[in-house]
Parts: sequence; structure tokens; C-alpha cells
Amino acid sequence: MARKPRRKAEETREDILTVAEDLLRTKGFSSVTMADIAAALQMSPANVFKHFHSKAVLVDAISARHLDRLAHRFTAINSDQPAPLRLFDLAQRLMEAHLDDLQQNPFLFEMIVMTAKADFPSGQRYRQMIVAGFAEIIRDGIARGDYHCGNPEDAALTVSDGLACILHPVLLGRTDCVTLRERCKNIVTLINAALQNPLVK
Repeated sequence: MARKPRRKAEETREDILTVAEDLLRTKGFSSVTMADIAAALQMSPANVFKHFHSKAVLVDAISARHLDRLAHRFTAINSDQPAPLRLFDLAQRLMEAHLDDLQQNPFLFEMIVMTAKADFPSGQRYRQMIVAGFAEIIRDGIARGDYHCGNPEDAALTVSDGLACILHPVLLGRTDCVTLRERCKNIVTLINAALQNPLVK
């Protein structure tokens, strides 16, 4: 009988991620073990551990993959709009994406909260992506005369920190949707007023 061809490590890794994400979405982090994931894949737990050294590392990889899917929110924004409208659009899109996860994929949202609390690489990379998105809008706003500030990167960090109460998964899960949407509008209005002020250094 011919032996099955060996699969590439990356293919096996993707299979593990897909099956693990499905199980974790359905049952939640605390109810799924690495042995459960291995059994669903019809492989040994040792093979799963070879690709992901712990359940926390596996969850971080699943969170990273999910957060990467949110990247289209940065490119879907109309670049012809004035920077203040684009800034609000981006903040609102990101907040709504997390709200959707909270309501439609609570177990997945639980994993994202866990990686954010533990400051895992996926959470760090997501913050960098958000800051870069805000920085691009601010740079463009300066070039078009919408904004007046010295350093777009520093301003983007401040904007990200200012919007943490509507963008950070840990904080976002504690507030109702109506309050969050009103808060988003008010905070972005305040941020835009500050960035448009010629006296801002």
C-alpha cells in the first residue's frame, strides 16, 4: 500500500488553526483541550504541540488570524474624504467589528480579550496596525491642510490611546452599544478639534 505523501508543515499548521478555531468558537476556551483539537484532526497531541507549544500560543495565532481579517477596514475607507471624516470612519468601523464579535462570536471575542490582557504578540501587532492607520490619515490631513500638528506618528499614538475605551476589547465589553457609539462620536469630535487647531504642537 502506497504511503500518503507528507504534508508541508505550514499546511498542517493551517489545518490545526482552522479546526481549533471552529472548536473554540463553538465551545469556548476553557472547554477545549489540545487533546480535543488533536482528536478532531485525527492526529496525536504531540503533533499539535509540535506546531503550537501551548494552548495560549495557539489562541494567540487564532486571534492574530482573525485580527488580520479586520485589515480590510483600513483599505475600505474612502481616501477622497476629508481626514476628519476618515478618522471617524476608521474608529467606528473598528469599534463595530469588535461589537459584532462580542454579539455573534462571544467565544472568539473571549480569546481576543484574553490575548489583549496578556499583551500577546497578536494584540501588540493589532495596536501597531491601528496606530499606523491613524498615522496615515493624520499625515494626509496635514498635507491637505485639514490638520495642524507636528509629528503624525506621535499624534496617532495619542489618538489610539484616546480611543482605547471604544477600541480595546477589555474595555469595550463592559459598555452597552448605544453608549459606545455616542462615546465614539464625541471622542473623535474632540480629537478632530484638537488636530485641526493650528496651535497644537
